[in-house]
Amino acid sequence: MKGSQMILNTLKDNGVNTTFGYPGGSVIPLFDAVYNDNEFRNILVRHEQAAAHAADGYARASGNVGVAIATSGPGATNLVTGLGTAYYDSSPVLAFGGQVSVNFLGKDAFQESDMMGITLPITKHNFQIRNPDDINATIRKAIKIATSRRPGPVYVELPKECQVGDITKPNPKTAEVLNCGPMPRAKKEDIKKLADGLLNTQAPLILVGGGVLLANASGQINKLIELLNIPVATTLMAKGVIPDNHPLNLGMIGMHGRKSANYAIMNADLIVVLGCRFSDRITGDTDAFARDAKIIQIDIDSSEINKNIDIDMSIIGDVKSILDDLLAVLKMKIKSPKQTDWSKKMKKIKQLCCCDIDIGKTPIDPRKVIKEINAAIKDTDIVTTGVGQHQMYAAHFLERKYPRTFITSGGFGTMGSGFPFAIGAKIAKPDVEVIDIDGDGSFIMNSQELATCKEENIKATPVILNNNYLGMVRQWLEIFYGRRYSQVGLGNTTDFVKMADAYGLEGILVEKPSEIKDALKEAMGNDETTIVNIMIEKESNILPMLPPGGTLKEAFGGCMEQAGYECFEK
Repeated sequence: MKGSQMILNTLKDNGVNTTFGYPGGSVIPLFDAVYNDNEFRNILVRHEQAAAHAADGYARASGNVGVAIATSGPGATNLVTGLGTAYYDSSPVLAFGGQVSVNFLGKDAFQESDMMGITLPITKHNFQIRNPDDINATIRKAIKIATSRRPGPVYVELPKECQVGDITKPNPKTAEVLNCGPMPRAKKEDIKKLADGLLNTQAPLILVGGGVLLANASGQINKLIELLNIPVATTLMAKGVIPDNHPLNLGMIGMHGRKSANYAIMNADLIVVLGCRFSDRITGDTDAFARDAKIIQIDIDSSEINKNIDIDMSIIGDVKSILDDLLAVLKMKIKSPKQTDWSKKMKKIKQLCCCDIDIGKTPIDPRKVIKEINAAIKDTDIVTTGVGQHQMYAAHFLERKYPRTFITSGGFGTMGSGFPFAIGAKIAKPDVEVIDIDGDGSFIMNSQELATCKEENIKATPVILNNNYLGMVRQWLEIFYGRRYSQVGLGNTTDFVKMADAYGLEGILVEKPSEIKDALKEAMGNDETTIVNIMIEKESNILPMLPPGGTLKEAFGGCMEQAGYECFEK
């Protein structure tokens, strides 16, 4: 057996039968093996960056590893943005990159690039396979590393020798990797301290990060907040872990977070933080973040403890098992959930942030688009986004009930990721509708993947909030730079309906609020990908918002402010 066939066999043995890739000279042997394998499918993307994002979307929707393939040199370097996106959001992606022959390494051969050096800071690990007999064990290790504990991307480099060489030794069926087994259970005394802290405080808050989603602990966290009747705030990456309409869910915190959630952070006396890395977009000025609260941080990755915020207590371990142990202790102590003055107040404040978004004015208010999407989709459908204002409108107003039904780039903030995310998610979950809420600037960065959808018969529906601007940067320039709109105007030159037609697909132009509902119905009812191009108000702003370097207290705008509520009075 050739090494190229062993690559496919090992992937299939580990449950992978679909990849996202783009060929080139150094991976011809691998794609030649794909040609004769009826049990294996490669989605031929039109750009390697899209391959990485689609593999990432597949991973986030399914919880399993997503796989991308590129050739050497520029093909491999085009994967880098997608690998960075997966790394900062802890997504299990396995990326294969071709490489020149071993005897040419380091000699500036045609399409050689030092991907081992380039990917070092944006992957959990990387491998270079020089011997075909190492293929099986290396890929098994790579998958285990990508999916175990805190997930993340792994890069595997394939010089030509390993693909064309013969397998000469028996291959293992398992691969042992250090620090990839189950995490030890938390100490009983730490669980007891955590339970006592939650029961003996006046204003507790749970802060849920993306780690809770990755741990598949949505059921446990919902049981916890209902048992204690305790309010909860989320990060962007945790959207869907707790139903958005849950009365105890205050919404997203941070720079573009809801004032109800930021209020709770600033006024809580105990914050239990689960699977959250305290990024700057969450905390604002770290010196002022939750300065009056005791903070207990729970994370599977010890390097996150005290990295950005000084905390009072930590528990290292798997969030799901820690919550199971905590619930067992609390159920012995609590007869029934109790209403407290704090929980009542938080529910009242949440209502102040639930403004009417059924806005029928023209030009179209972006919130009206989100309202119509809420009405058009099912709870099990998947929504992806690009990055920008449209992303924050979705984070605030889109209603998600289940985990893994909202996919977006958080830590890296990658424009252009939304549409290939949707492609990968649709391959992972073919029986649900997948919608990409995107901006005109973000969508066009990977719009060539319309060809992928057409040729591969993939239906993913882009809904473009089109304001002819790079909307989020424009918003910053309006608010902080006196409307000095430098290099953010995109003009009105891109006709997305004609773009769809150029790829043999349909596009729908929406210019009035009354047209949104029917356009969404038509697009979702079509058998193929259909662009819905919605012309929105050009200078709409998504608020609240923090000034750069500001504190959560300094957030301005939003429904609470419109209601005349003094947000940060004790």
